[in-house]
Amino acid sequence: MKPLQIATGASAFSTKAMCVVNLVLVLAWASMTPVLAGNAKGDGTAAVAAIRSELARSVAAWNSGDIRGFMASYWQDERLRFASGGNVTRGWRATLERYLARYGSDRRSMGHLSFSDLEIDPLGRDAAVAFGRFHLDRGGETSEGLFTLVWRRIEGAWRIVADHTSSAD
Repeated sequence: MKPLQIATGASAFSTKAMCVVNLVLVLAWASMTPVLAGNAKGDGTAAVAAIRSELARSVAAWNSGDIRGFMASYWQDERLRFASGGNVTRGWRATLERYLARYGSDRRSMGHLSFSDLEIDPLGRDAAVAFGRFHLDRGGETSEGLFTLVWRRIEGAWRIVADHTSSAD
Protein backbone atom coordinates (compact mmCIF):
# COMPACT_ATOMS: atom_id res chain seq x y z
CA MET A 1 0.00 0.00 0.00
CA LYS A 2 1.38 3.38 -1.01
CA PRO A 3 1.37 6.26 1.46
CA LEU A 4 -1.24 8.94 0.85
CA GLN A 5 0.12 11.67 -1.35
CA ILE A 6 -1.61 14.97 -1.81
CA ALA A 7 -1.23 16.31 -5.29
CA THR A 8 -2.75 19.00 -7.41
CA GLY A 9 -4.05 18.99 -10.92
CA ALA A 10 -5.13 15.87 -12.76
CA SER A 11 -3.69 13.47 -10.16
CA ALA A 12 -5.45 15.14 -7.18
CA PHE A 13 -8.23 13.38 -5.29
CA SER A 14 -11.32 13.34 -7.39
CA THR A 15 -14.32 15.35 -6.28
CA LYS A 16 -16.15 12.07 -5.73
CA ALA A 17 -13.43 10.78 -3.39
CA MET A 18 -13.49 14.02 -1.37
CA CYS A 19 -17.27 13.76 -1.05
CA VAL A 20 -16.92 10.23 0.30
CA VAL A 21 -14.29 11.34 2.84
CA ASN A 22 -16.46 14.26 3.94
CA LEU A 23 -19.51 12.00 4.23
CA VAL A 24 -17.59 9.55 6.43
CA LEU A 25 -16.41 12.38 8.69
CA VAL A 26 -19.93 13.83 9.00
CA LEU A 27 -21.42 10.42 9.80
CA ALA A 28 -18.72 9.75 12.41
CA TRP A 29 -19.38 13.13 14.03
CA ALA A 30 -23.17 12.61 13.97
CA SER A 31 -22.85 9.18 15.57
CA MET A 32 -20.82 10.71 18.41
CA THR A 33 -23.23 13.59 19.11
CA PRO A 34 -25.36 11.66 21.69
CA VAL A 35 -22.17 10.60 23.47
CA LEU A 36 -20.75 14.12 23.45
CA ALA A 37 -24.06 15.55 24.67
CA GLY A 38 -24.10 13.12 27.57
CA ASN A 39 -26.94 11.09 26.06
CA ALA A 40 -29.32 13.91 26.94
CA LYS A 41 -32.49 11.92 26.36
CA GLY A 42 -31.56 9.28 28.93
CA ASP A 43 -30.29 11.84 31.42
CA GLY A 44 -33.39 13.98 30.82
CA THR A 45 -35.72 11.10 31.60
CA ALA A 46 -33.84 10.34 34.81
CA ALA A 47 -33.78 14.04 35.76
CA VAL A 48 -37.53 14.41 35.26
CA ALA A 49 -38.21 11.32 37.38
CA ALA A 50 -35.83 12.48 40.14
CA ILE A 51 -37.35 15.97 40.24
CA ARG A 52 -40.91 14.61 40.27
CA SER A 53 -39.91 12.37 43.17
CA GLU A 54 -38.31 15.29 45.01
CA LEU A 55 -41.45 17.41 44.51
CA ALA A 56 -43.68 14.58 45.80
CA ARG A 57 -41.43 14.17 48.86
CA SER A 58 -41.51 17.91 49.44
CA VAL A 59 -45.33 18.08 49.28
CA ALA A 60 -45.59 15.13 51.67
CA ALA A 61 -43.29 16.92 54.13
CA TRP A 62 -45.40 20.08 53.88
CA ASN A 63 -48.64 18.17 54.43
CA SER A 64 -47.20 16.49 57.53
CA GLY A 65 -46.23 19.87 59.02
CA ASP A 66 -42.50 19.45 58.40
CA ILE A 67 -41.36 22.79 56.99
CA ARG A 68 -37.67 21.82 57.24
CA GLY A 69 -38.41 18.62 55.32
CA PHE A 70 -40.15 20.73 52.68
CA MET A 71 -37.10 23.01 52.52
CA ALA A 72 -34.77 20.03 52.01
CA SER A 73 -35.40 20.38 48.26
CA TYR A 74 -33.87 23.85 48.29
CA TRP A 75 -30.17 24.53 47.85
CA GLN A 76 -28.73 25.20 51.30
CA ASP A 77 -26.69 28.15 50.16
CA GLU A 78 -26.83 31.92 50.52
CA ARG A 79 -27.16 32.19 46.72
CA LEU A 80 -30.62 30.58 46.73
CA ARG A 81 -33.19 33.04 45.33
CA PHE A 82 -36.91 33.00 46.23
CA ALA A 83 -39.22 35.56 44.58
CA SER A 84 -42.86 36.01 45.52
CA GLY A 85 -45.30 38.83 46.12
CA GLY A 86 -42.98 41.40 44.58
CA ASN A 87 -40.19 40.52 47.06
CA VAL A 88 -36.94 38.65 46.63
CA THR A 89 -35.48 36.63 49.49
CA ARG A 90 -31.90 35.45 49.17
CA GLY A 91 -30.38 32.53 51.02
CA TRP A 92 -31.67 29.24 52.40
CA ARG A 93 -31.97 30.39 56.02
CA ALA A 94 -33.79 33.61 55.07
CA THR A 95 -36.18 31.59 52.88
CA LEU A 96 -36.84 29.15 55.74
CA GLU A 97 -37.52 32.07 58.08
CA ARG A 98 -39.92 33.57 55.53
CA TYR A 99 -41.84 30.28 55.31
CA LEU A 100 -41.92 29.92 59.11
CA ALA A 101 -43.22 33.49 59.60
CA ARG A 102 -45.92 33.06 56.96
CA TYR A 103 -47.04 29.45 57.49
CA GLY A 104 -45.84 28.35 60.93
CA SER A 105 -44.32 24.96 61.58
CA ASP A 106 -47.18 22.59 62.29
CA ARG A 107 -49.60 20.66 60.14
CA ARG A 108 -52.65 22.72 61.05
CA SER A 109 -51.12 26.13 60.34
CA MET A 110 -49.38 24.95 57.15
CA GLY A 111 -52.49 23.37 55.65
CA HIS A 112 -52.70 21.02 52.68
CA LEU A 113 -50.53 21.64 49.61
CA SER A 114 -50.90 20.13 46.17
CA PHE A 115 -49.22 20.67 42.82
CA SER A 116 -50.73 20.18 39.37
CA ASP A 117 -49.95 20.79 35.71
CA LEU A 118 -46.27 20.00 36.26
CA GLU A 119 -43.94 20.54 33.34
CA ILE A 120 -40.31 19.60 33.89
CA ASP A 121 -37.82 20.44 31.17
CA PRO A 122 -34.18 19.34 31.42
CA LEU A 123 -31.78 22.05 30.30
CA GLY A 124 -28.74 19.77 30.23
CA ARG A 125 -27.18 17.10 32.39
CA ASP A 126 -27.23 19.17 35.59
CA ALA A 127 -30.04 21.69 35.16
CA ALA A 128 -33.79 21.72 34.68
CA VAL A 129 -36.75 24.03 35.02
CA ALA A 130 -40.09 23.01 36.50
CA PHE A 131 -43.34 24.91 36.03
CA GLY A 132 -46.64 24.15 37.68
CA ARG A 133 -49.63 25.23 39.73
CA PHE A 134 -49.94 25.10 43.48
CA HIS A 135 -53.07 24.91 45.60
CA LEU A 136 -52.90 25.50 49.35
CA ASP A 137 -55.88 24.97 51.65
CA ARG A 138 -55.37 26.32 55.18
CA GLY A 139 -58.61 25.57 57.01
CA GLY A 140 -60.99 27.31 54.63
CA GLU A 141 -58.47 29.90 53.46
CA THR A 142 -57.19 28.86 50.06
CA SER A 143 -54.54 30.24 47.80
CA GLU A 144 -53.36 29.11 44.44
CA GLY A 145 -51.02 30.24 41.76
CA LEU A 146 -48.07 29.38 39.58
CA PHE A 147 -44.44 28.55 40.25
CA THR A 148 -41.26 28.23 38.26
CA LEU A 149 -38.38 26.36 39.87
CA VAL A 150 -34.83 26.28 38.56
CA TRP A 151 -33.19 22.99 39.54
CA ARG A 152 -29.50 22.11 39.55
CA ARG A 153 -27.87 18.78 40.24
CA ILE A 154 -25.46 19.64 43.05
CA GLU A 155 -23.19 16.94 44.48
CA GLY A 156 -25.45 14.31 42.90
CA ALA A 157 -28.76 15.64 44.31
CA TRP A 158 -31.37 17.79 42.53
CA ARG A 159 -31.89 21.08 44.38
CA ILE A 160 -33.98 24.19 43.77
CA VAL A 161 -31.64 27.15 43.24
CA ALA A 162 -34.33 29.68 42.27
CA ASP A 163 -38.08 29.75 43.00
CA HIS A 164 -40.51 32.27 41.54
CA THR A 165 -44.00 31.78 42.93
CA SER A 166 -46.95 34.00 42.12
CA SER A 167 -50.32 33.79 43.80
CA ALA A 168 -53.56 34.24 41.88
CA ASP A 169 -55.07 35.91 44.97
